[in-house]
Parts: sequence; structure tokens; C-alpha cells
Amino acid sequence: MTIRLPDAQGGLRAYEPRTEPLALTPGAPFTSRTVFSAAHVVADPYADTTPDAPAAVDWDATLAFRRHLWSHGLGVAEAMDTAQRGMGLDWAGAAELIRRSAAEARGVGGRIACGVGTDQLTAGTLAEIRAAYEEQLAVVEEAGAQAILMASRALAAAARGPEDYLEIYGHLLRQAAEPVVLHWLGPMFDPALDGYWGSAGLDAATDTFLEVIAAHPDKVDGVKISLLDARREVDLRRRLPQGVRCYTGDDFHYPELIAGDDKGFSHALLGVFDPLGPLAAQAVRVLDTGDVQGFRHLLDPTVELSRHLFQAPTRFYKTGVVFLAWLAGHQDHFTMVGGLQSARSLPHLTRAYELADRLGLFPDPKLAEERMRNLLSLYGVDQ
Repeated sequence: MTIRLPDAQGGLRAYEPRTEPLALTPGAPFTSRTVFSAAHVVADPYADTTPDAPAAVDWDATLAFRRHLWSHGLGVAEAMDTAQRGMGLDWAGAAELIRRSAAEARGVGGRIACGVGTDQLTAGTLAEIRAAYEEQLAVVEEAGAQAILMASRALAAAARGPEDYLEIYGHLLRQAAEPVVLHWLGPMFDPALDGYWGSAGLDAATDTFLEVIAAHPDKVDGVKISLLDARREVDLRRRLPQGVRCYTGDDFHYPELIAGDDKGFSHALLGVFDPLGPLAAQAVRVLDTGDVQGFRHLLDPTVELSRHLFQAPTRFYKTGVVFLAWLAGHQDHFTMVGGLQSARSLPHLTRAYELADRLGLFPDPKLAEERMRNLLSLYGVDQ
């Protein structure tokens, strides 16, 4: 059986879906790397809402997806960019997500870390920004989760230079109860974060970032780098204080960065490990045995899909992530908070389906094909 798929030139081509998925089974946590999947949220498709209204979340489906990730040994990075922070999910929704997911993690023994930001504000003074961070840090710590200090749009707009970042982050690290993860999200993921750490130049920004860490190494578990620049991540990784981890957020070069070199390696906190979760988990278990070649053999072929999902405008990668979750049967619909399901074209979604199918990511390839046919029919594509 073949399915006719649109191409980027406006035509149709025949594609033959695979009939069997990869054999990917749940397993124990990893021993050689710490790996988080930044997980998406599932919208409530029956809610009578609008794109700019507070998010309506299907909590049962959202938490079920996190149990799926935990069952494969992955940690969950909660309320992050993948969960549409600032792109449909406001702070009130994120706070509820953090509390619910942290409680679920305790129930199943899953690892969880949660995003701390300032999205109560659209703009503010440095004092207001610090207070917003403090409020969110308190929610995460009270929920019993590890904190991830995310980049702040408000701080990017208000900071006069590196000294303001040093002051704000220094204050937060001093009061954090446990070591946190510092998150540097590049402007390709959020244009409002351009010039973060007080410098337009990445070399100067890196120096400020490292100065923050060097002043409080006992309060920094690790850093998450999402700049899509493998060379820069390796250079920064080698400059980190002893005991501070580097979590790659590079959805273009993750296999080589996780595999590492003779001077070190990166752990992982990745949005693409939402759709790749079971396959990524299997690859890391191979790496746990010391088989770097086997790890790369499993994970390298996934990069084409990841680069497709994260192509510019990169911030819309969430649409492809949720689309694949629908095709894989993790949710019953392709609806997103904020109406973001409209952010990618039909040819883009079609290519995502094809690449994921070739990798064997769909537990039920027939279901994925049927849902793909349904979507195509809504766009007027006759089979």
C-alpha cells in the first residue's frame, strides 16, 4: 500500500510506509549520561478558547506522556520551551503543570527538573524581574523538583549590561536550596533573547555566563546550551568548573556531543528527545556499555528528522513534535495550545511523517498512516 504525499513543489509523490516499528522497550535509568526529554503539553481539544486566552490543557494525556518518557528511563524537563512557555502556556498554566508533573514523578519514581522564568512579566524593572524569578523558584522547590533557571525575555530587555545578569543570577543562586541548571537559549529559539548575558557577541556573552558559574559552582548542577553551535558548546564545556555538567540542547549535533571526545562529553536536555524518547533511550543504554559506535549507529540517522523539525523559524519546532505525538498515538488529536498547530506547512508535516516512519518511531505504523491520510484529506489531498 502506498500513500500519496505532497512535496515542496506542489505535486504529489507515492510513499510506501513501513509495516513494523522498531522494537523499543522500557528499561532502567542510564549509567553513563544524565538525559532529560523536554516534554510537550497536550491541549484540550474540546475547550472553547482562543489562541491568546489561557491554555486549556488535557492533564490526563499530558501526564500519561510523561509516564511514557519515565518508563524508558528518561528524565523529564518540565515547563520548558517545548511545553510552549511564552507561546501559549502562561505562568499560571506552567505552575499547575509543574505541580502536577512533580507529584506524578514522585508517584512513579521519575526524575524531573522544571523551568523557572519570569513570564508573569512582559517587562519590568530589575527588582520586579528578580521577584518574578523568586516566585517561580519557590513553586518549583516546593513541588520537590530540580530548578532550571531559564533565560528571561524581560531581563534581556531591561539589562544594561553584563553586570545586571551577574547581579540577578548571583542573587538567585545564593538563595537556591539545591544546585540548579542554568539555561542559555539562543535567539533562534526565541528572538527576544538576542544579546543575552549583556553582549551581542557570543564570546563576550560566554565569558559572562562562565563568570556566573565560577562565582557559585556549588549551586550549579549543570548548564544547558541551546545555540546550535557544536564547536562553541565543546569549547564552553571544557571551561566549566570541575563537577558542573554540560547538558546539550543542540538539536542539530546531539549524537557527537553526547558521545564526546577524549576531553569530555555532554549530557542531554533536548526537545527532540520528546519524539525520539524510546529510540534515544536505547541508544544511551548502548553507550552505557562503552559501545560508542553502536550508539552513533542508532542515533545518527535521527539527525535528519531533528534538523527538519528545528528548521527556521526554529521556535515553531513544537508543531512537529506534537504532530508526531499524535501520529504515534500518544494523543487523540492534533491540536495545540495557542493554536500553534497552524505554524508549519503541510509539506513540512508530510516530510516529518516520512522521516519518522523511516526510523520506525511509530508504535503502530498503520495508525500513523491512517491519521496522516485523515490530515491530508482535510487539506484536500485525494488518495
